[in-house]
Amino acid sequence: GQQPQAPAPGQIPGQAQAPFAGAPGGVPQAAPQGAGVAAALQKYREAATGQRWTQQNEKLVRVDLGVGDQPVLARQGSMVLYQGKVEFGYKGAGFQGRIVGNATGQEMQLMRCSGRGQVFLAEEGTHLHPVELQGDAICVSAENVLAFDESLQHEVRRIEGHGIPGGALFVMQFQGTGTVVVKTHGMPVVLPVTPTTFADCHAVVAWSAAAQAIVSSQVRLRGNASAGSTGESVNLQFRGAPGNFIVVQPFEV
Repeated sequence: GQQPQAPAPGQIPGQAQAPFAGAPGGVPQAAPQGAGVAAALQKYREAATGQRWTQQNEKLVRVDLGVGDQPVLARQGSMVLYQGKVEFGYKGAGFQGRIVGNATGQEMQLMRCSGRGQVFLAEEGTHLHPVELQGDAICVSAENVLAFDESLQHEVRRIEGHGIPGGALFVMQFQGTGTVVVKTHGMPVVLPVTPTTFADCHAVVAWSAAAQAIVSSQVRLRGNASAGSTGESVNLQFRGAPGNFIVVQPFEV
């Protein structure tokens, strides 16, 4: 008959291999795991840098709560996995756990992550962009905020104007030292603010805190309006000094 296969070097006969070499807590398998599976999944392995915020891929970020000892505020439901002794609460400092999160007036629920461990965050496959502030400031559309260090100074602002669904666009301004994770539909573009910069209010993601955003008149920007639609859109005009920027996403409602 066929000779039994010799165990791999270092492997105890009859003991199953973990899915990844050296990975603790592997689930016992009925047969030794082949090198092919490990090789195929190698490129998806967790990225560990020792930093507080680590981008795992374009749609997933990890925050290490043991680094910096500061809690994180994140969108409720954005946690996809956590490890360690992590506590979750539902009161955002200064918000009583909620802020108005988008132009339709719906509320954005916040969860407070504290303790020691790692929390992985994502939301609906959107692209995620950790932005580190070092004493500077940025304005982010509240709809595009995924998470942020609680140590950052943050406040909610309203941009009011005729034609905006719900009557106002809600913006969060962050300032200080820490990271805010911005989410976008698709890959964003960063542009300098000029005297004639106008953007669809749903496509705007973020801009320099020093720049001024005001609601302009409704302008027909779309070539093919859907049935029952006027094709008009509420636009924001941006004004600012040289060096000011605006971030837009390839998406509008």
